[in-house]
Amino acid sequence: MSVIKYSIVMLMFFAFAKANSQQLTTTSENYSFTLEEAIDFALLNNYQAINSRRDIAKALKQKWETTATGLPQISGSADYNNQLKQPVSVLPGEIIGEAPGTFVPVVFSPKQNASLTATLSQIIFDGSYLVALEASKTFLKFSENANNKTKLEVRKGVINAYGGVLLSQENVDIITKNLETLEKNLYETRKIFENGLTEEEDVEQLEITFLQLTNQLNSAQRQTEIAMNMFQLAMGIDLASNVKLADNLESLAVKTIDPALSNQNLNLEQSVDYRIAFNLTEQRRLEYKLERSKALPRITGFINYGTQAFDNEFVFFKNSTQWYPQSVAGVSINWPIFTSFGRKARTDRAKIAWDQAETDLDRRQQEIRLDYESAVNDYQLAIDTYYTNKKNLELAERIENKNEIKFTEGIASSFDLRQAQTQLYQAQSEYLNSMYQVISNKATLETVLNTPNYLSTRNDRP
Repeated sequence: MSVIKYSIVMLMFFAFAKANSQQLTTTSENYSFTLEEAIDFALLNNYQAINSRRDIAKALKQKWETTATGLPQISGSADYNNQLKQPVSVLPGEIIGEAPGTFVPVVFSPKQNASLTATLSQIIFDGSYLVALEASKTFLKFSENANNKTKLEVRKGVINAYGGVLLSQENVDIITKNLETLEKNLYETRKIFENGLTEEEDVEQLEITFLQLTNQLNSAQRQTEIAMNMFQLAMGIDLASNVKLADNLESLAVKTIDPALSNQNLNLEQSVDYRIAFNLTEQRRLEYKLERSKALPRITGFINYGTQAFDNEFVFFKNSTQWYPQSVAGVSINWPIFTSFGRKARTDRAKIAWDQAETDLDRRQQEIRLDYESAVNDYQLAIDTYYTNKKNLELAERIENKNEIKFTEGIASSFDLRQAQTQLYQAQSEYLNSMYQVISNKATLETVLNTPNYLSTRNDRP
């Protein structure tokens, strides 16, 4: 009996330990963010932001890789040869007194040999190397500007995702309140109908609205969960974590309204999109310059030092082995003289590509100006729509309240009440969306203007 009790206790212990370990492994982190805190967090932890910083690190390594090719290079080699079948040469037989016309086989080289060599080489002049140095700097600037572009897009994405969560949460709250009010009205109307003081249609009209609101609430709750997952993805946070937002939609929208922003002038040189387009143009220019530099001579110098040993046996690790040193120094000049106009064709093609890039840069400037004008218009429209929808909501609330009183007193029909409720729900939805649009459209305008000024101090003025 004691054995059975002992077994039961042990099973309960292991079960508790397993459950406790599972609880520990599934524990998720908790976060709470204001919008600004969310932006700062995402700039460090967003997946695209992390890889964008790695792109800069790669560009720095590539710059040094290019620079190192023009610095002194030292290489070493070790060779060992064992002639399993030694080559044989023949000598005239007369040398050793043989009959004329005969030959004597002779082996000249020893069976085994080893050599050690170290070589120092240095580029003295290479036009392609000078262009490559310039190109590596341009590529680094491109990577930095691409990182700045990523920061802007991450910031805009976080703002939109943050606003999207607030919009969904506010929508759930409003629908829940409307549903509670409607449920109360439906209950009271049923009682009145049961007492024969109203028609059944009045109950049915409210039931229709109640069912529609119930479906909307279920959909809004699912959308809130999806919106939160999108926000966590934009932040670089595990989806299993618990996240709370410290701001609310209305206060954030009011804080976001900044009419002065619409009057801010567009500075193309501060535009990340312009800088990226300029970098691409510079790359095409350098490609053209590279093709032209290939017509120049390439001059390199070198000096090496080596030593060799020979023997018919493997004696190369013995102190008594005789090693024979050797050293060579020299200069090499390689100058392409005639390529059947192939180099000229490559140069002309690079020049055409450069011209195309210049045209694309002009087009991009016009697109940025158009993006700016559209963003200003959308932002100003969002502000105006916000104020209009705020007034409309106040009117819709008063109309719905009056119709509810009239319906209770038997003056208005259920159809009139339902129409007023539908108008109120529509006004509420439009008001929520207008607040979100103010937040989102301001983020778009700030992205065009680069208002956070994410330009790196390493960037030279284009």
